[in-house]
Amino acid sequence: MVKNIAVSEQVGELVIHCRYGCKLPDNNPGSKYEVDPEGCPFTFPLKDRSEHESQCGYALVNCSNNPDCPPVLRMNLEEHLKFCNLCKCEHQRYGCPFVGTKEQVSDHLTSGSCAYEGIKEFLQSAEDRIHHLQLTVSKKDDEISFLRSMLGTMSERVDALEKSMERKLEYLDENMGRLENSLVSFDDQQRGISDEMMDIRRNNSMINAELSMVQARLNSGAVGGAFDPQQMYKCRGTFVGHQGPVWCLCVSGDQLFSGSSDKNIKVWDTCTNYTCQKTLEGHEGIVLTLCVHGNHLFSGSADCTVIVWNIDRLEKEKTVKAHEQAVCTLVAADNKLFTGSLKSIKVWDVHTMELKQEFSNLNHWVRALVANGNYLYSGSFQTITIWDVTTLEVVHSLQTSGGSVYSITITNQYVVAGTYENNIHVWDRKNYEQVTTLTGHTGTVYALGVISAPGVTRVFSASYDRSLRVWNMEKMICTQTLIRHTGSVACLATSRGRMFSGAVDGSVKVWQ
Repeated sequence: MVKNIAVSEQVGELVIHCRYGCKLPDNNPGSKYEVDPEGCPFTFPLKDRSEHESQCGYALVNCSNNPDCPPVLRMNLEEHLKFCNLCKCEHQRYGCPFVGTKEQVSDHLTSGSCAYEGIKEFLQSAEDRIHHLQLTVSKKDDEISFLRSMLGTMSERVDALEKSMERKLEYLDENMGRLENSLVSFDDQQRGISDEMMDIRRNNSMINAELSMVQARLNSGAVGGAFDPQQMYKCRGTFVGHQGPVWCLCVSGDQLFSGSSDKNIKVWDTCTNYTCQKTLEGHEGIVLTLCVHGNHLFSGSADCTVIVWNIDRLEKEKTVKAHEQAVCTLVAADNKLFTGSLKSIKVWDVHTMELKQEFSNLNHWVRALVANGNYLYSGSFQTITIWDVTTLEVVHSLQTSGGSVYSITITNQYVVAGTYENNIHVWDRKNYEQVTTLTGHTGTVYALGVISAPGVTRVFSASYDRSLRVWNMEKMICTQTLIRHTGSVACLATSRGRMFSGAVDGSVKVWQ
């Protein structure tokens, strides 16, 4: 299609009335438009229509101060604004509430009564800085997403290398067994040929030396060669089923209990196929803590209650309003149940759930309670308080500079605590002197767990940085970092040489 310029120019020269100078006859909307004597009197060529109507004084426009004002003619808008008492201060976006006429707003700005006029340059500068920071944060988020994807790729490569190394070790063991069998057979058949036997023994020594070299290289993968590769912990399975973050774990026999933000407790079989046996429902808030005593499971929640469950029947027996704030942690010892909340520890009879005593003079949230032997260890802001379980008296108090104590565990020799400021503090149990501070995590240390064997103690730490770390307590070094969760690791539980970890990604993983 080609535009007909001649016809277009002829049409453009046709004279028309302004749209604001025309109207429909009253009570006859179906008829043609007629000239409105009270409207715009101008006529003009059709080609100039847009230019005229965009500036026509007879057009109805809305008041810029208040959308509820009735529409006025464009020619009268300026006069209307002089008397409109809903003009807003130009600093309204910063919070100035002043409204009035145009003159009043001008006086408000020039008289110094506007608190924002004198600092408008500072406010504009702050607004520019905030915009710049928002751009910077957006870039950092993009960088973090990229690094996370790279970390996932590296984790997959490490898994592939581990499997490859395991296959090579199995191949070496198999060949070693064949060689030993060959040596025995050869020794029986050719016992009198000493020279050939010496050659074979030399070859055997060379193979053993090569195996030692392979073993040394594998050991070099751990810090300082302090870890036997056969003792490295690996992910053996994953429990999936919660609809929210997993905040607490507890083990009883072959059953694992997990509490979550979905307000439920799931019961898992840890011996066969890691399946969910049952979901326990009863809390109205996030399930924050679990513990087992005898054939009873105790659960504490953000709904301020403690529920007692029968493990044999997997049924609820009793609900107790325990605190005025969320129940953060609980532990059972000496036929007592200890529950921790904001600045408070309560002591209950573990059988009847009757309140026996309350300690309400603590300095902050009690996020950690651990019972070991005759002692109870409680963690709050920069403090670990040690109580005698029998007399309920304070035995000792440990101070730390790492913010709130989020986790505590006890080994044969040490008291170990994880803090808000990413560190793990270690004290000697005999004299309560601080031994060292373990560093490496880049987030709050939410949970600690211990796996011990004769002469070997390994402490697991779970952190906001999405990782678990394994610590050699004989040498006070990190021997392994486990990165499989895609969210912050919030809780740990141990059973039969296995470590279970629950995370914000809604999963529970098994390490062995």
